[in-house]
Amino acid sequence: MDFLPLSPPRAVWLAVGALALALWAPAPDAARAQNNTPHAAGHAHNLPSLGDGESLTVSAERRLGDRIARSIYRDPDYLDDPALGDYLQQIWQPLLGAARQRGEVPAELFERLAWELMISRDRRVNAFALPGGYLGVNLGLLAVTERPEELASVLAHELSHVSQRHIARMMSNEQRMAPWMIAGMILGALAMGSNPNAAGAAIAGSTAAAAQQSLNFSRDMEREADRIGFGVLTGAGFDGQGFVGMFDKLQQASRLNDDGAFPYLRSHPLTSERIADMQARLPSAGPGAMGPRADAPQRAAAGLPSAALHALAAARARVLAERNSTRWNAWVEQAQPAIASAPALYAGALAAQRLGQSARAAELVGRLRQATAGSDARGFADALALEILLSPGATPNPALLAELRDAALAADARAMVLLGAQAALATGQAPRAASRLQTWVVDHPRDALAWQLLSRVQQAQGQTLRAVRADAEARAAQYDWDGALERFKAAQALPPAQRNADPIELAIVDSRRRDVEQRLKDLMREEKER
Repeated sequence: MDFLPLSPPRAVWLAVGALALALWAPAPDAARAQNNTPHAAGHAHNLPSLGDGESLTVSAERRLGDRIARSIYRDPDYLDDPALGDYLQQIWQPLLGAARQRGEVPAELFERLAWELMISRDRRVNAFALPGGYLGVNLGLLAVTERPEELASVLAHELSHVSQRHIARMMSNEQRMAPWMIAGMILGALAMGSNPNAAGAAIAGSTAAAAQQSLNFSRDMEREADRIGFGVLTGAGFDGQGFVGMFDKLQQASRLNDDGAFPYLRSHPLTSERIADMQARLPSAGPGAMGPRADAPQRAAAGLPSAALHALAAARARVLAERNSTRWNAWVEQAQPAIASAPALYAGALAAQRLGQSARAAELVGRLRQATAGSDARGFADALALEILLSPGATPNPALLAELRDAALAADARAMVLLGAQAALATGQAPRAASRLQTWVVDHPRDALAWQLLSRVQQAQGQTLRAVRADAEARAAQYDWDGALERFKAAQALPPAQRNADPIELAIVDSRRRDVEQRLKDLMREEKER
């Protein structure tokens, strides 16, 4: 599926990610001191809860998070990939549900924070929590994990940072960090995105100093996120062993990726200690609390993804993160043997599509669909098949395209809905595409990609007013209030014949324009009050 490029520089992700690391990371001296302190396996059970009371209100944290998200949405490394997004939701929603059931996410917090995952093209192994309930997930993390519980352990840990309000708690620790300090550091780093060296210098200076002010507290946060995250992970039905396996991978990745420039910026310090703590928890968790492994039959009944599905998602992440055509060719070759595994077939088919080898891509995805028949990975394979069929220069297969189109339009998964709508538009069935997308955006009003596609479909039908309004909604969905206002004004400025042809839609445009204008006024007032 083609995604519209979103413009400022890729250093946005680097700056935000590095800042997130700095907020949680202790300095080397503190780490060494902690290493010299005996650590009993049960000590973490006696940690105080850090989630009680904070100086930064939930509303203020959400506003801060929205500002950061608005910049990330525009960065080229932000990736709105529906297929990977759907897979992440299969892990994320059970975790969020378990956290709510355990009381870690009260109803008010659930309603007022975003709880949104944002994917970065970054090949490094990392995930990080941001203010307001936004979480960043690198393609590198997806690519390196072998089982869903490993990925789930990282998301459970980051979810716990959010649920325990750790950013707010850090600022309330003797009031050493005020909200404007966090906002200034993050947004300052974003503003310097065009100068990566300057951005790195700013992070190395101001945010490192801020992190050092809260060293002991940050270490407690990490241990609490482990403790609560483990309960959330197993409560959602995942195998608790995922925490131990993932910590080991992070430890290895840290050694491989560390260039020594920022040795104090660590999102997961004292990995060996934390592995020991998680290993100590496994026996006490009990078989029932551990959850079935990824290859166990009962996982399907619980709605959790299988290891087979995870392997395809990891293969997709590896290909999307790679920009070297030599590597793409290698994946295509690895998929040629008759005994090639499903992940190898997936990587080969997607790589062939990227190389413009349409016939090879079609052949490999056909084998993939056969290999995944009867498993929960089949839908992921079907989405790739439809993606390949819709690619420019694809080998025509009208019968298969119609079959997959109809199935996708009837599906609930976001990737299939969007691909199905694209297929309907490509096969001269624009009304079907419009109908499905209109239903979808009612339930998912912040789906910018769906609004963009709906705009294309409506333009193809000659519905200019609706097309311009959908374009405006796509911008509003990513907090581009200035862009949204410009498009709503453009809709109102259309020739009278186009405006008056749809009076209900015009009324909606008028109302939404006023909403966006009020948003902009609120933002201006917040700027003056800072």
